[in-house]
Amino acid sequence: MFFSLRNRLFIVFTCLLTIPLILLSFIIPSWFTSIIEEQTQELTVEAMDQYSLFIDSITTQAKDLGNQVLVNQTTQKWIKLETENANTPIGQRLLQKNQLKMLLSSMMVNNSNGMSISVVLNDGTGIWGNIPNIHQIDWYQDYTQNKQRYIRSHIDPFQPTQGNINSFILPLFDMNTFVSYGMIKVNFPSELLETSLNKTKIGKKGHAYLINHNGENILPGKVRTPKKVLKQTLIKLSDDKNQKGLIETEDHGEKYLVFYQKLGVGDWILISEVTKSELFAKVTHLQRNLLLSSAIVFFITIAASYMISSNIVSPLGKLAKAMRYIEKGDFSGAKRFMPTIKSANNEVGYLITVFNQTIDRLKKLIETEYEANLRRKDAEYKALLLQINPHFLNNTLEIIGGLAVQGKNKQVMDVSVHLGRMMRYSLNTHSDVVNLGEELKYIRSYTEILKVRYEEAIIINIEEDLGTRNLPIIKFILQPLVENAVKYSFIEKTSAEIFIKTKQSNHFIFIVIEDKGIGMSEEVISDLMSVEPKNDSNRVLMSKGSSIGLRNVISRLKLYYGSNFSYTIESEKNAGTRITLCINVDRGDRHVEGDHHR
Repeated sequence: MFFSLRNRLFIVFTCLLTIPLILLSFIIPSWFTSIIEEQTQELTVEAMDQYSLFIDSITTQAKDLGNQVLVNQTTQKWIKLETENANTPIGQRLLQKNQLKMLLSSMMVNNSNGMSISVVLNDGTGIWGNIPNIHQIDWYQDYTQNKQRYIRSHIDPFQPTQGNINSFILPLFDMNTFVSYGMIKVNFPSELLETSLNKTKIGKKGHAYLINHNGENILPGKVRTPKKVLKQTLIKLSDDKNQKGLIETEDHGEKYLVFYQKLGVGDWILISEVTKSELFAKVTHLQRNLLLSSAIVFFITIAASYMISSNIVSPLGKLAKAMRYIEKGDFSGAKRFMPTIKSANNEVGYLITVFNQTIDRLKKLIETEYEANLRRKDAEYKALLLQINPHFLNNTLEIIGGLAVQGKNKQVMDVSVHLGRMMRYSLNTHSDVVNLGEELKYIRSYTEILKVRYEEAIIINIEEDLGTRNLPIIKFILQPLVENAVKYSFIEKTSAEIFIKTKQSNHFIFIVIEDKGIGMSEEVISDLMSVEPKNDSNRVLMSKGSSIGLRNVISRLKLYYGSNFSYTIESEKNAGTRITLCINVDRGDRHVEGDHHR
């Protein structure tokens, strides 16, 4: 029958899988093509802009070096000795030449881009050696005949720097008479420009070049772009007034995308070209794979339709419904629904029986684990809390003892009053959650004790956002951090400055504790930031060394708030530490142990 289950399944699978997959085989590649082309253009233009800025910085630096050499008195004096004073003793001329060499060497040594400088007269007399037949040298002809001040890559054996170089040339003239006697040639390594140019290439087979208006490569090597593509590009560029853009051209049936940017250096043009087949190779491969997958899915659909029968589909449908109860956490609903599932198929019947037993076991295991987890977290939380009270109580009693020995009775009374307030706060065990305003009152009592002890050696500033006063927070999270800040401030200094700040932004509370102590090492900060949440409490309970106060606070906040808590630690050696606690007080998905402590 045409409308049998098998046929219906065949039609449904075909409509749901095969046809959409075929459509996606055309839609997705087309979509990816437009995205890739758009992103390629954006990224290439951005890379070319960065390269243009780099070229500007290099050429500007070359100009500055040339101008510095030109106006220097050593250069001007050398020009006069070499050109005007023919009777000048050779020794004096050599001395002046050596002084100019020292000037150029100093400027080259201080240059970070490996630039070299030479000074050459029109007759070929050069500071690094005389250049015979200078008028026949290519770079000299480019400068004198073609009026090019920015010279293509070449090798100049008369320069102190070996290898391929590009140059900037400016006239060498007397600053008084403005008569030109030669040129100043500032050279920079071609490799410097090539390395950055490679970053503008598109794909593995794309090319990027720095050319002039004649299509000649400014850098070493040949232009591998097809001559027809390059010629069409240059023709369009000559008519194009835009400084940058995209040109599409074709050669032997292959379409090319040519990105260009006209630089502000001479007639230099930056181009980056790639074929469309290379750019969209992955998209074409994806489309081919999708079409192949469509054919495979079509044949699998036919086979699956004949393998499935009503004796399997119906019970499995009901079993899936029972699973939806479990997905929602309604194990009782799943148990009530299970007796309605019947099947004559032995395999399906066995699956139903096992699934029913699995529901019972899962429910029991989850309930057992839930209770065990509550008890464990409760024990961990209380153990962490108990570490705080002996810690600050012992320090406070030492302060009172020290004041009593000194006979400072008024200070003893003040400290005792503050200690009494702190003890009342600590002994209030009805709830582990208080308002942030109460926690700050507790800290103010604590800091007053510190001020009595350290007198003018300590400055404590508290900046409270009044909007945070009634926001709920767990107890004893500030005192250990303030205690640590004071402790590490006095290790290498005779004074301490502590800053405490609370701030609310939207649903977040930010608590900042900052000091100007010795700071933390990168190793300590990394250890505090990389601790796994599930191991925090155990590590704090077992720790006997540094950072126990901070670990204690972090562990308690993680136990209580879970993913709603985050923190940052900013520290610099011998400059201080800034700890920022961030708590989301709006979300209601805190870990269950948090509610258990209320």
